[in-house]
Amino acid sequence: MASPVRLSATGLTVSAPVIAYRGSFVFPLDPDALWSALEQTDHFERWWGWLSEFRLDGEGLCDGAVLHGVVSPPVPYRMRVRVQLVTCRRPERVDAVVTGDLRGEGSLRLRPEGPGTVADVAWQVEMMQRPMRLASRVAHPLLQWGHDRVVEMTVSGFRRHLARAGPPPPPPGSGLR
Repeated sequence: MASPVRLSATGLTVSAPVIAYRGSFVFPLDPDALWSALEQTDHFERWWGWLSEFRLDGEGLCDGAVLHGVVSPPVPYRMRVRVQLVTCRRPERVDAVVTGDLRGEGSLRLRPEGPGTVADVAWQVEMMQRPMRLASRVAHPLLQWGHDRVVEMTVSGFRRHLARAGPPPPPPGSGLR
């Protein structure tokens, strides 16, 4: 995968069409309850206004499942993506490969902290659409800004959902009620 900044043949520094992100977010649920909330994939489009045409091929958050959708950040472009879940270990990790208008890898790690959970997320994706690749060369800060707004909207939307829904029910077969 290309680095976000590289040296060109002319000696000028130019941005590569790559978005790299790493962040941590605290949620007021234990990891198992947070995982249960994340499994509510049928709510994704309601939670996140930037996501449309969402569908899941597979049995939820499990190895081999594929998430499809269109991402529309607050800048004038749309990206069709396919996210294959490579490794899913409830309630601690997801590793995924992204293809389509974005290509790369991403990860989610859930770790307990006090009564809640810290969600560590990281990804690096390359924009594949020719116009976006060209725009990245001259407007990478604007594209990064759009990306960061989508992340903020994602976390805010998920927090609103958690506040409205209360704790999700225990997973089937857990013996908890």
